[in-house]
Amino acid sequence: MNKLTRPVVGVMAAFAVSAALCFACVTAVAAAAGDKKARSQAERAVREGDFEGAERMYRALVAKDPRDTAARLGLSLALLKQRKNQDAYDQAARVVSVEPLSARAHSLLGAAMLGAGDFRLSVEEFRTALSFKDDDAMAIAGLAMVDFYENRLGASLAGLRRAAFLDAQEPDYHFNLGQVAARFERYAEAASAYEQFLRVAPRTDTDRRERIRGLIAFLRYLGTQRDLNSVGGPSRNVIAVEVVNNRPMISVRVNGSREELRFVIDSGAGMCVISTRAAERMNLKPVARGGVARAVGGEGRFEIVYGFLQSLHIGEAKIDRVPIYIRQFFNDQEQVDGYIGLSVLSKYLATIDYAGRKVTLLRGDARPPYDPTTPPPGVEIPIRTTSSGFWSGEFRLDGVSKPVNFIVDTGATVTVVSQALAAREDMARFERGGLIRVYGAAGLADNIKTMMLPRVELGTHARRNVYAAVLDMDSINETAGFEQTGIIGGNILRHFRLTFDFERAIIRLEPLSKPDPEDDTKGKAPVVTSQG
Repeated sequence: MNKLTRPVVGVMAAFAVSAALCFACVTAVAAAAGDKKARSQAERAVREGDFEGAERMYRALVAKDPRDTAARLGLSLALLKQRKNQDAYDQAARVVSVEPLSARAHSLLGAAMLGAGDFRLSVEEFRTALSFKDDDAMAIAGLAMVDFYENRLGASLAGLRRAAFLDAQEPDYHFNLGQVAARFERYAEAASAYEQFLRVAPRTDTDRRERIRGLIAFLRYLGTQRDLNSVGGPSRNVIAVEVVNNRPMISVRVNGSREELRFVIDSGAGMCVISTRAAERMNLKPVARGGVARAVGGEGRFEIVYGFLQSLHIGEAKIDRVPIYIRQFFNDQEQVDGYIGLSVLSKYLATIDYAGRKVTLLRGDARPPYDPTTPPPGVEIPIRTTSSGFWSGEFRLDGVSKPVNFIVDTGATVTVVSQALAAREDMARFERGGLIRVYGAAGLADNIKTMMLPRVELGTHARRNVYAAVLDMDSINETAGFEQTGIIGGNILRHFRLTFDFERAIIRLEPLSKPDPEDDTKGKAPVVTSQG
């Protein structure tokens, strides 16, 4: 019997090992199947717009297997969709460290950098991605958006058309194509791109979808018009300016009326704006509406209503067929009937002389030729255009290591620092005691902190001891395309002769030789008007 025991034990042991191996294989297969299902659920969450849910799912996969690069790339995308640019960058960078030839990882790095406003490094990453995969849609779209922000509209349009063709299920490419086509005044193409966006975009974001429907209706209306923002009158116009609460204000007439309206020259508005009260007085009716916009102040939202002016007279200058916004104005400190936005200013070489109390509009042969060997006086700041139509430049602040992207806003009475920048750079040491109230496009904002910035650099020029409000700029950054960390307001700009050169994409600042204009802001709540 003992002779039989040893073989039997051997067989039983072999069976046990075999069973264990089989169980391990089954477990591994089951785990792989479970991971595949979890990854599919995470991918579906991204497609359905549940980016927070997708983030949780991908984090669970990465925690289970830190070497799962596919899950880490998915996590980077989910973070990017939430505008968590630093976290998205970190996840993609970890993939690049182990898979340096991953085109997807480099594209995600580029997209995160672009969202944060680092243009130079974002372009490098997008180009690296294309060197590994020449039809990478994210890299192509990223470079097209760089072209858009830097005012190369033809190249941007071509790039986004290709990206939307390569990945027709990615809503962002259609949305961005609509923005670029509209800026390029191809309104039918813009409307079609937005309609395609609605077909493929998640249906969970009802507010955004409602805004897009209203925008499509407006674009279809504009497509029936001809020669929008068509300029006429003398090629040189000089208009008297009243500086009120640090804002340049002029008299205008609309639709042939003899009644003069008071409009602020507002480089913080992409389009012109008219108040609901003024629109009623002028018998101006909406041509489209839909959705709500987010902005500073009040409840943080206001209804989007589109209008159309047959004519706008600024002195002897005449602009025909002008698209506008119609909205309620909450600031009752001074009478304001509207805002002259960049859509009109861009037709001219526009100079605001705060000391001389005048604005000069030049076009055609009245515009002086540019000679790079003898540049005009002052400091020139290169300007990018955000998706929402703001002009944004790079500036430097004492205590902040990198240049910051600030909107140049003649319609804002005071300079602004974003809460995100203040927290990220630990700028609490610049805070002043007390809280203020600020008027924004969406109403009155209370309990706003203020700072005294020791030094703001504008190219080679600097302003010291700049008073600034600290505001939540998330509402602005939702539509800006790349992060805006503040606003250069009237308390800085009023110390210069300010020229907007749209052809060269620069703003020129000439320090005033005369004493600074009188500061009439005491006792008044600051006004911040930046809107798309």
